Amino acid sequence: MVQACRQADASVAAIALRNGLNANVVYRWLREDARGVDAGAGSHTEVNTRPGAEFIAVQLPPAAVAAASTDIRIEVRRGASTVTVAWPLQASAECAAWLREWLR
Repeated sequence: MVQACRQADASVAAIALRNGLNANVVYRWLREDARGVDAGAGSHTEVNTRPGAEFIAVQLPPAAVAAASTDIRIEVRRGASTVTVAWPLQASAECAAWLREWLR
């Protein structure tokens, strides 16, 4: 990951997003790599690089994606009462207008 971020015209944010990471984590790795610090377990010890040691990419199965909801769901609780409103996703602008009025 660090090596990919060091390439010319590389976008750290795009690389982090593509790998499901927060860009701040990747930026920290880049700083620690520049200082020669091992990021493992919060320790700050010098990195021992062995000749011939290299990064091996591992392909993981795609994460299960939850089915996309077609409704906007708003749940309001007050005391022991709960009100749930389901609104069609296609009418999100109307839902926002209703919610603004309701919250006045």
